[in-house]
Amino acid sequence: MEGKNRQWLLARRPAGMIEPADFQWVTGPVPAPADGEVLVRNLWLSCDPAQRGWIAGDTYLPAVKIGEVVRSFAVGSVVESRHPKFKAGQLVQGLFGWQDFACAGPGTPSALAPVPEGVPVETAMSALGPTGITAYFGLLDVGRPKAGDTVVVSGAAGATGSAVGQIAKIQGCRTIGIAGGAEKCRWLTEDYGFDAAVDYKSENVGKKLRELCPNGIDVFFDNVGGEILDLALARLAMRGRVVLCGAIARYNDAAQAPGPKNYLNLLARRGRMEGFIVLDYLPRAAEATAAIARWMKEGRFKDRVDVQQGLENAPATLLRLFKGENRGKQLLRIAEK
Repeated sequence: MEGKNRQWLLARRPAGMIEPADFQWVTGPVPAPADGEVLVRNLWLSCDPAQRGWIAGDTYLPAVKIGEVVRSFAVGSVVESRHPKFKAGQLVQGLFGWQDFACAGPGTPSALAPVPEGVPVETAMSALGPTGITAYFGLLDVGRPKAGDTVVVSGAAGATGSAVGQIAKIQGCRTIGIAGGAEKCRWLTEDYGFDAAVDYKSENVGKKLRELCPNGIDVFFDNVGGEILDLALARLAMRGRVVLCGAIARYNDAAQAPGPKNYLNLLARRGRMEGFIVLDYLPRAAEATAAIARWMKEGRFKDRVDVQQGLENAPATLLRLFKGENRGKQLLRIAEK
């Protein structure tokens, strides 16, 4: 296929907060798919905190190598297919990266899969995509809330956090969100139905958690890490559960921070702290998406996306997450079709 493929490559490992110099903008030829692959024209990119870990070093996935296309979840349209299960014009999703065109096949590393028919792309990338699946299984399988439990969510105004809080309310839990700024806290209580919200920018989080959780925290769903995690550990209820989903407050630290001071409260309270990766739950994804789709139809679950424009703005759009500028799931639209 003729044309050009614009790409963002990883120029260096980030040290501290990500910077424009960590990435390199290049233009090359459009690749040709091999047997068993499809050529995808990327239309939408997902910007997620996990990308900071992928470019920093090995995690649950191998690190993006210097000079490679920056990895990201994306949705695109099949331009050319050499796979019997996919056809030209079909919308597909996978780890296609920061580029206009990508060749991909089912399975790792691209995880090529069709976008469900009849589902808006924005929803397929948020509530009915990795975000919703993460929230559903992280809370229900790892956190195991019971009706009447007190559930506290950090990063609660983000895509995953707001989904977790809504699912907790559906399960009959008392739900408290921690977020930055009065506007975000107002969304949590007025739009998403949280019982209370704590503004970590203007309020004493430890004091507020003592006031709001007099009997302790039964489930703490952590997207932030750092001091917020430590304060939640201090308020853990007997046999409380801590779900480790992310640590956005620490991803850009230049040096490794010390562990939480209050971790011994897990022993005293017979608590449990467990991490999880959404990739482990992909075989059960339909279970989560079916439940969330039903809740959305019933008006019990809301989805919010923040759309930026242009592949050239990929680094700046990712940085919005770490500045707290995004309003819901952060997406980047790079082409119309």
